[in-house]
Amino acid sequence: MTKTYATNTLPSPGRRTARVLLAGAVLALSFGLGAAAARAQAPAAGQQLPGRGISVQPLQSSLAEETFQTVLVGRALERLGYTVQPIKEIEYATAHVALANGDATFMADHWDPLHAEFYKNAGGDAKLYRKGIYSRNAVQGYLIDRKTAEEHHITRIDQLKDPKIAALFDTNGDGRADMTGCNPGWGCEGAIEHQLTAYDLRDTVTHVQGSYAALMADTIARFKQGKPILYYTWTPYWVSSVLRPGKDVVWLQVPFSALPGEQAGTDTQLPNGRNYGFIPNHQRIVANKAFTDANPAAARLFEVMQLPVADINAENLAMREGQNSQADIRRHADGWIRAHQATFDGWIAQALAAAK
Repeated sequence: MTKTYATNTLPSPGRRTARVLLAGAVLALSFGLGAAAARAQAPAAGQQLPGRGISVQPLQSSLAEETFQTVLVGRALERLGYTVQPIKEIEYATAHVALANGDATFMADHWDPLHAEFYKNAGGDAKLYRKGIYSRNAVQGYLIDRKTAEEHHITRIDQLKDPKIAALFDTNGDGRADMTGCNPGWGCEGAIEHQLTAYDLRDTVTHVQGSYAALMADTIARFKQGKPILYYTWTPYWVSSVLRPGKDVVWLQVPFSALPGEQAGTDTQLPNGRNYGFIPNHQRIVANKAFTDANPAAARLFEVMQLPVADINAENLAMREGQNSQADIRRHADGWIRAHQATFDGWIAQALAAAK
């Protein structure tokens, strides 16, 4: 059963906590450099820029926490001379089609393999460009509060087939577990819906959908009240900095691997034998192939840019704590560039070399 709420608004395990805190310290220093744009060094005088006179159109989903990654790509394209238009919001499936049709230029948050079906249905490699990995090893899965997990010995999602276990997470009195899930149209929606059937959870679990950020705010409020919570999430995202895996909440395993569409048959079991239902995903930049064929500098840039998950987590947490205006996010991106100037300049150098 799926429950959808209408909305007018807009989504690591413990071993990663130190990395997130370190990245947060680095970004905090960067953010404190002032509101003025921390631009990269200007190109040499008289240098011919490959993007001069060419406009590019970035896309992203309604997820505000993707803006940082998108703005950073835009800043690099500007250094190459391209004119970057304001970001347009469009959900993932439609975004892939828009890119394939040439109605937009790039998207910085294609999840591989979660969005494999969207990529294939839009025309795949014949119409889209996807090389390199922008951000590696994002994790995702199902979690519950640690207190309930320990009191009732819950370690696997399929234990919610038991109506008594499911009722622990009932938020509306219907006796079914209410699980905070994905926005309609997101790739994770298809995976969750497939797994609810595969694990025989349709009779006891409701997939609650709507604005993920708003639903998670309610979930966190329930946690603070000492009530049981059940939700899906991923990294990089601020949720795991508020509900800390291993301390506040625990990941649930699945009884066996079960993914839909292009991911069907994928073994999600980890080398340590645990299985959380999803394999680590990579975030990649996807672009219109006709554009990258005609613009080798941009193609090379899309291929070589790399952003640590911990840095995205830290920026997303800053947004969660109030630095969430468009001006704030642009400042975060400019601060990251200034703090990693040699890396950024290296991307530009490789892109310029490809143009020659």
